[in-house]
Amino acid sequence: MRYSSTHKQETREKLLNSSQAIAKKGGFDSTGVDALMGAIGLTGGAFYSHFDSKAELFAEVVRRELANSAEMLAGDDETAEDHFVKRIRSYLSSSHALHPESGCVLPTLGPEIARSGPAVRASVEESAKKLQSSWKQRLDDPDAAWALIAQCVGAILLARVVETDRTRQQILASSRRFLGRSIERLEPLSKT
Repeated sequence: MRYSSTHKQETREKLLNSSQAIAKKGGFDSTGVDALMGAIGLTGGAFYSHFDSKAELFAEVVRRELANSAEMLAGDDETAEDHFVKRIRSYLSSSHALHPESGCVLPTLGPEIARSGPAVRASVEESAKKLQSSWKQRLDDPDAAWALIAQCVGAILLARVVETDRTRQQILASSRRFLGRSIERLEPLSKT
């Protein structure tokens, strides 16, 4: 059977999209090539026509995930201050905590990223610096920007590892209140 000229690229996109969700839900290291390919209806042997290695796929998954997260959280120079706060509140939501497959890659795959090669960690660093730069401009404080990123990622991670919904809600609500107070104390550039 002859495939269309776009078949290979379409299959690669399906594999990337599926792998992003699978990796964030169950971990990337613990998922084999056969399972990744099986999720899109193909055999493991077809994997190597799209990627040279599982590590290459992981690097691309992380790069794409971070680009999406940074774009969503950073916004642009025209993003209103209240929209900035809404983005943080959305990040610190129960939905985000309960659905890692559709959320930020850092709380879910952070340990795997830390064990990965320099290229993956460099990609994470570049994305984190982009987000920090955007938030630093809004907050007029580089330390606050890094702390805000760390608080958001840490709060989601902690909310995901506790057993009860009540404790999860307390963690998220406390983090939203704390960050709200912290942001109010800072003098954003847009107000000067």
